[in-house]
Amino acid sequence: MESQMYQEMMEVEDKHWWFVARRSIIEQVIRNLNLPADAEIFEAGCGTGGNLAMLSHHGRVYGMELNETARNFASDLQIGEIQPGFLPDNIPFPDQNFDLIVLLDVLEHLEEDTASLQALSRKLKPSGWLLITVPAYPWLWSKHDELLHHKRRYLLNNLRQIVGNAGYNVDFASHFNFVLFPLIAVVILVQRLFNKGGNEQNIPARLINQILTFLFGIERHLIGRLSIPFGVSLLLLAQRNQLAQEAKAIAVCT
Repeated sequence: MESQMYQEMMEVEDKHWWFVARRSIIEQVIRNLNLPADAEIFEAGCGTGGNLAMLSHHGRVYGMELNETARNFASDLQIGEIQPGFLPDNIPFPDQNFDLIVLLDVLEHLEEDTASLQALSRKLKPSGWLLITVPAYPWLWSKHDELLHHKRRYLLNNLRQIVGNAGYNVDFASHFNFVLFPLIAVVILVQRLFNKGGNEQNIPARLINQILTFLFGIERHLIGRLSIPFGVSLLLLAQRNQLAQEAKAIAVCT
């Protein structure tokens, strides 16, 4: 993304309905993982740091961010340790392995999604978790995706396959942002028809923002328990496939 977009994101992440509600959903999913009290958590692509405070409720936080502007915003929060890096070839913290790696609306920005997931699997502890969120449905592609420099949107089965091929066992996968899905889908299709749309980070009027936050946020009571068949985004939880990792290590040795 452009540096100006990171500036705008930093200014709205604590207030905009999408960021606030998504964060509450992700936190509920993390609570259900029962991580150890001294958990070490890595956010790959932490952006301006909007999730760091929430993640710090569950352990010691490490962050990686390629963009210097965003990384400086995240570092200024003084939550955890933030280092430059990129996927798949330059992951910081070489001596560190993690109980949880989160990749929150990052995978769709990467040229090499499978290779990036494979690289991250080597940074997980044997019982560690990978938590991914990505935008759903290629047919929902919009100018907003282009503005954010997305490479793709995902189908649920496609995401499952990519994660599995990267050496993970998928524990849970679901759509989310399903309550508002009909409204969002209609807005995107109408904008496409009239060649409109673009930056969706502007905060709506206060009452509307509160209503949207509530409607999206109530999904935290379902995600992780039920796999929802439709929604604007996808959420997936996975762990390393130990047998696959051991077989690969044996093949390398022989």
